[in-house]
Amino acid sequence: MERSAGNRIIEVVQGDITLETVDAIVNAANSSLLGGGGVDGAIHRAGGPAILEECRALNGCQTGDAKITTGGRLPAKHVIHTVGPIYTNGRQGEPEALASCHRRSLEVAVEHGLKTVAFPAISCGVYGYPISEAAPIAIQTVAGFLQGAGQEPALARVRFVLFSDNVYGAFEQAVRACL
Repeated sequence: MERSAGNRIIEVVQGDITLETVDAIVNAANSSLLGGGGVDGAIHRAGGPAILEECRALNGCQTGDAKITTGGRLPAKHVIHTVGPIYTNGRQGEPEALASCHRRSLEVAVEHGLKTVAFPAISCGVYGYPISEAAPIAIQTVAGFLQGAGQEPALARVRFVLFSDNVYGAFEQAVRACL
């Protein structure tokens, strides 16, 4: 499913983010940036040692921030690593931190002149963010960023690549409600 956000496209698909042929995929990383489980582990395994080597030089990343590396052996040219919030109860700054992950990832993409970016469902795995709460935050933040980007040529398409049916469904519903 795809919708317009200004003169740019937001797309929601079900699939494996490590197979995406885009300028950058976003990694739901931990603060060390040295690999982990879930999406993070899959990206590091598929991308190979070049990603880890660059991550070591970045000295970690704070929650809500984002940093970029090579894509290694991935079809994507780059990986934008962002650290999502660990969900407690939704009243400990989690919504703001999750929005910041998406915004900072897009800012990094624009800084590097990238046109296509693919996101996973940040913080919705082991970090415990409820998908029904995370999806609207992700979609609204990305749509707001794209609509406010003016006429810059960068960022033509943002794709959410979601692994399971239930996560895809929540993001599809958020797109229908927000755009």
